[in-house]
Amino acid sequence: MANILPSRPRQFTSRRSFAVVASQYNGVYVDGLVEHFRKELAEIAPGSTVSVYRVPGSFEIPLAVQEIATRGGVESITAFGLIIEGETAHASLIGSAVTQSLMQISLTNRIPVIHEVLLVKNEEQARARCLGEDLNRGTEAARVAIQMAQAMSEIRR
Repeated sequence: MANILPSRPRQFTSRRSFAVVASQYNGVYVDGLVEHFRKELAEIAPGSTVSVYRVPGSFEIPLAVQEIATRGGVESITAFGLIIEGETAHASLIGSAVTQSLMQISLTNRIPVIHEVLLVKNEEQARARCLGEDLNRGTEAARVAIQMAQAMSEIRR
């Protein structure tokens, strides 16, 4: 995993709308991602709205993302979940299915889907990426969401 966050993009001057789909499972960690996302987005895109939708677990994220993508009206959709590896292949199977689904939804609907459904080895990695300040993937997701919204806006002009 990368040890640095992407640089902060230029500030948005117009109000934008973003969606987040977040797993309830491993809620303390996922809530940390959502909180950091909101905080960073408020700095980069003041006045923008963030609609947060909760689903039971990471496996359920793609269906909610697909529904939002189909409905439209948002600059990007960010998916937050946390999967901690266990002794079986279950975590890896869920991680692969979610990853493939999110990419397909993004391509089919031509909307940025920011993938932050993390597959970690242990709670130490989860704390560093979800609750810490240095490598927080919620902060990273907000920066990527803005950069993709800016890029797509430029491409579509």
